[in-house]
Amino acid sequence: MTGSTTPLGVGVVGANPTGSWAAATHLPALAALPEFRVAAVATTNPASAAAAAEATGATHAFTDAAELAAHPEVDLVVATVKSPGHAAVVRAALAAGKHVVCEWPMGASAAESAELTAAATAADVVHAVVLQGYHSPSVNFVRDLLAAGRIGAVSAVTVIAAGDPFGGGSIRPELAWTTDPAQGTGLLTIMAGHVLAVLEHLAGELAEVSAVVAAPHEELTVVGTGRTVPNRQPEQLVLAGRLKSGAVAAVTVHGGNSDAPSGFALHIRGTEGALAISPVQAGMYPHWADWRIELRTDQGLISELPVPERYRLVPSTLPPGPVAHVAGVYRETASAIAEGRTARPDFTVGLRQRRLVDAIAEAAETGVRRPVGDL
Repeated sequence: MTGSTTPLGVGVVGANPTGSWAAATHLPALAALPEFRVAAVATTNPASAAAAAEATGATHAFTDAAELAAHPEVDLVVATVKSPGHAAVVRAALAAGKHVVCEWPMGASAAESAELTAAATAADVVHAVVLQGYHSPSVNFVRDLLAAGRIGAVSAVTVIAAGDPFGGGSIRPELAWTTDPAQGTGLLTIMAGHVLAVLEHLAGELAEVSAVVAAPHEELTVVGTGRTVPNRQPEQLVLAGRLKSGAVAAVTVHGGNSDAPSGFALHIRGTEGALAISPVQAGMYPHWADWRIELRTDQGLISELPVPERYRLVPSTLPPGPVAHVAGVYRETASAIAEGRTARPDFTVGLRQRRLVDAIAEAAETGVRRPVGDL
């Protein structure tokens, strides 16, 4: 692709045009980027696949991921199905020698994620995981501020974030399957996973963790159905850790039922000041929101730091939030393909984050501080 102006043909697996994560984020992001064209879509139902093709202008519709991946017009395969199905889509893409973008988490377990990472590396294709906080202009601006020593050496990071819609006493019908940890989706993997990815991207990797989790509800009410399902997932997380730099980190991810979470608060203390960060838009997670960033010095001065426009690498026509950040994943993937380099974050980053989630769960279960520096 180096030097080519031909758009990359994308095949989106899980492209149901109504009510899907692909329809809400991936497809609008792709539509805004001239580097791509949606060449093919796949769902498990012929009617919805045909509807997805009509909605996106895709030439080809499939009910089988392997058939989509093998099509010669598809250069990049995207896995946006439920997490238990990610591995099959990724394997199909790699078997066809295609580049691949996979939603987070890559696999239903750390072992499956390790298998996919090894296979993707061996296939010599570009592979990217949708930890979209890496492509937030706000996150990257703050990352650069810290690297430049704007508040001196970082000594402490505190994050309080919402885990909704996971972790409450009820659950939406379309999420009822997530109460089984074997499915790989829940408050720890999805919400805490994204928060921790932002934390490590900003301030460096964790070296050790201690944790407490709570699951006060043995059963959850399935909203609007009158039935209950057993719950084996953590609903609340409190983490205490130390970064490789020596700074301490405190992370709370609190579960709930809301579709519009209360947001988050992030405080980064340095030897020469502090940053106090909150979301600009209500109802946003750290990896989705534009950030309001206040610089507080030891002299008591407070100033707001706007994010410079140079950090906004996707079209301004995209609304702030998850669509823009997912577009950032795609723009980075296109650049990596064109330049013949690794995308960031790639599957190796996704594997570390998956292993980190498991290490936190182990630390909570055993009550023993867990080293995580070389996951």
